[in-house]
Amino acid sequence: MSLMTSERAGSDAADDDDDDDAVAVAGASVASRLFAVIDAFTTPTAAQSLTLTAIAERAGLPLSTTHRLVAEWITWGGISKLADGRYSLGLKLWELGVQTPTARNLRTIALPYLEDLYEVAHQHVHLAILDGQEALYLEKLSGHGAVPIVSRVGARLPLHATGVGLVLLAHSTAAFLDEYLSRPLAQLLPATVTSPEQLRKRLAEIRAIGVARMREEMTAGSSSLAAPVLDRSGRVVGAVSIVFPTSVDWDPAQEDAVRSAARGISRSLGYRRSVS
Repeated sequence: MSLMTSERAGSDAADDDDDDDAVAVAGASVASRLFAVIDAFTTPTAAQSLTLTAIAERAGLPLSTTHRLVAEWITWGGISKLADGRYSLGLKLWELGVQTPTARNLRTIALPYLEDLYEVAHQHVHLAILDGQEALYLEKLSGHGAVPIVSRVGARLPLHATGVGLVLLAHSTAAFLDEYLSRPLAQLLPATVTSPEQLRKRLAEIRAIGVARMREEMTAGSSSLAAPVLDRSGRVVGAVSIVFPTSVDWDPAQEDAVRSAARGISRSLGYRRSVS
């Protein structure tokens, strides 16, 4: 290839990149494209790592544009490049997330009670809040012999298929519940309840007894017990759970421990049950 041909090829490639950027700029602002890159790790499904091509496809952006935006995120610390060439969310996003008042304060207040609950159960212990239409996990304590599950700190999991999620859903507003149940719900396992009518009955029972009980609806071989955390006004702001092997029988002592942990956190948040 001659120098002139090479230069022309390079010019054509640059023109293609410029055209890609022109299309992207015409359809979205710089900020929206930056956020689309980050959203790619959670939409349509959560992913711990992605290739550059996958990020571009999920974000709906040209590959060249995605490459430049990912480079910006890496420089800032929002995205990390892994040894295998894939990309994951960076620690700086988590550092910022845990500094938000709701997450930071609730996690700090709840941690001693979660540790006490772990000492009783010696299984997975969770603290989660409602974020959008998912359960966002703020804390997870686990033992070496605990049943394998998909949850992790910072993860978002379906409300209808997790113990903490069911508690949060049971205490959500009527409008929120109607909207949540208006869309198809994922059937993750055979036991996952996806019928709106059945879910409404189940949520009413959770409100009545004060705890959610579930078996093998999110992860095979696991069961869960969860209870609500209330703030000073009596509003449910989070949920606490333990997850244990399905092979283990329901233990009233563990259920009492979950309730006790949730009550302790609620009291520390200022909640006082009224006595009639």
